[in-house]
Amino acid sequence: MLIAVDAVGGDHYPERPVLGAIEATKEDDRIHVLLLGPEDLIKTELADKEYDSNRIHIQHAPQIIGMDESPASAVKNKQQSSIAIGLTAHKQGKCDAFVSAGNTGALLAASTFILGKLEGVLRPTIAVTYPTTKGVSLLADAGANLELKPEMYLQFAKMCEIFAREIMEIPNPTIGLINIGEEPEKGLDLHKEVHQKLAELPNFAGNIEGKDILFGKSDIYITDGFTGNVVLKFGESIPDVLKFLLKKKMTEENLDETEQKLVFSIIAKTMHTFNYEQVGGLPFLGVNGVSLVGHGGSSVTAIKNMIINAVHCVESEINKKIVSSLNN
Repeated sequence: MLIAVDAVGGDHYPERPVLGAIEATKEDDRIHVLLLGPEDLIKTELADKEYDSNRIHIQHAPQIIGMDESPASAVKNKQQSSIAIGLTAHKQGKCDAFVSAGNTGALLAASTFILGKLEGVLRPTIAVTYPTTKGVSLLADAGANLELKPEMYLQFAKMCEIFAREIMEIPNPTIGLINIGEEPEKGLDLHKEVHQKLAELPNFAGNIEGKDILFGKSDIYITDGFTGNVVLKFGESIPDVLKFLLKKKMTEENLDETEQKLVFSIIAKTMHTFNYEQVGGLPFLGVNGVSLVGHGGSSVTAIKNMIINAVHCVESEINKKIVSSLNN
């Protein structure tokens, strides 16, 4: 299983992508990694590391797409980038998947352009894991498609259902539509029409209000990319806000260092589902290949788990199941 890894993607390249790749090969002896980026940069990073040289390979890609670059411009003007060369290698069957913690917009644009869409897919979507009191749910769209047609909501729901079942191992995942009320007639005319379409699915849980998201009222939350991205960024802020408020209050209450460590230890265990490291990265559902994106600040552990997650996507033949679901 050869997984192409963007060695210059994210906020901490090449160190974390390279170390994550090495850790993935140590954890699973089936995994081989193709590191993409400027060859000298990668070789320098590997110089003092212990790794299996028969399973870590390098592909020279001289151009780097920055985190803040325009996706359209980057894809057009940097065809010798790690993202473009890696996805092209995947398209040509030279590797089984491509993963990156780099520019999400550029990766989505390049994945769509180079790999193309699966048969029957109107648009690919970004689905992300979302922490709840019951465990991890799935949220889509998380920012790729700001406006959706009713048919797209239905496709996203079907694709997420397959991912949740095959990769997240949720036997019969429920699907909810984020809305301003539980009743079917709530929301704009668009949401009412979407509700009718999603009601065709046997596991549709109905409308989900904002207050119910964190309580895990559904396994999958479907919404447009604008709303989804706001919900995502809000959720990501919760641990840091809680930590800030706790620190401030404990200082006011004169808790000593030992007491503060105990409180933070309890909170860390409580908030473990908010830790994106365990998933690492998620695929763009709907593209004709396996292309995963991770958080820009991904740790070594997150990169490792993203690579392993890519292997699971390949092994489960998730794309074949998506095509079958959409065309039935």
